Amino acid sequence: MRRADRLFQIVQLIRGRRLSTAAWLAQRLEVSERTVYRDVADLQRQGVPIEGEAGVGYRLGQGFELPPLMFSLDEARALVASVRMAQVWQDPALAQASQVALGKILSVLPPAARTAAQSLAVFAPPASLEPQVLATMQALREAVQARERVCLHYRDANDQPTQRTVRPLGCFFWGKVWTLAAWCETRQDFRSFRLDRIEQLDAMGRFSEAPGQGLADYLRAAAPPGTLQRLGESG
Repeated sequence: MRRADRLFQIVQLIRGRRLSTAAWLAQRLEVSERTVYRDVADLQRQGVPIEGEAGVGYRLGQGFELPPLMFSLDEARALVASVRMAQVWQDPALAQASQVALGKILSVLPPAARTAAQSLAVFAPPASLEPQVLATMQALREAVQARERVCLHYRDANDQPTQRTVRPLGCFFWGKVWTLAAWCETRQDFRSFRLDRIEQLDAMGRFSEAPGQGLADYLRAAAPPGTLQRLGESG
């Protein structure tokens, strides 16, 4: 854990308890008590109102809030609305993670702001995406992150079956349709594939990005007029 992350965690741990001993903090952070003493002293010098001392315990002074976690009411409402709308179009893993993240954000808001944000009258009914499309989306997102080549069993715009080995670059949402942007090894060019036309995908091993074949190159290639209209059609 980076020291900056550890300092942040110390404040978070202390703020959640009436009294936190150095021994307890050291156990939670998997560091020595001496490290805790040094970190707390540094935080105090930086103006964080940590009260207490070594051998007794620490607590956070009243009214202290971490600036990065402070949101206005409108910002909190925007986060709630964004997560509600995004969840119905995300793959299951991201949808669950986004709900957990939102819960953490709301937990640090003052009670009145938290209640107002949660009562926001903006909702997103369940989307029409099939479970297979959601599963495909998650598999492709993970393939992009891992730089994993995949073989797509795909039906093109004419409903003809085809197989393509591609290097996935990113998933794009177009209102009701998700597409995969990829470098197609068969065509030796960029192609886009509708996720709802992918019948099966198989992992084919990792790849190294080659010059002219990355996401930034794809976005530049998609800029000319008429290109975006071709998204979703296999070449």
